[in-house]
Amino acid sequence: VQLQAFGGGLVQAGDSLRLSCIASGLTFSSYTMVWFRQAPGKEREFVAAIRRSNTYYSNSVKGRFTISRDNAKNTVYLQMNSLKSEDTAVYYCAADAHLILSSIRNKSAYNYWGQGTEVTVSS
Repeated sequence: VQLQAFGGGLVQAGDSLRLSCIASGLTFSSYTMVWFRQAPGKEREFVAAIRRSNTYYSNSVKGRFTISRDNAKNTVYLQMNSLKSEDTAVYYCAADAHLILSSIRNKSAYNYWGQGTEVTVSS
């Protein structure tokens, strides 16, 4: 299984950005796909997940970020709007086929990780 995340960059507060994560080597539609992020000096934290067509968000991004997937393209997206300086982090996509719903926000529950893409929001 390989996950490749891209789409990060340097933007200003209030701008939008869309991250993409392309997966290979798996039956994509069967996997829960998730985005985590890690800011400098902080723990990796849950951002958003999509399990089949159900979506889950952290409180800090709810209403601003949207996770979606295109099973035909083996791709998961994270549309980020109204970006804030506190959204600055390296964003990672991850995947797993067997986690239980109660673990969806737990980074330890995911077996497959992408390499990360950096997002910097200047204020």
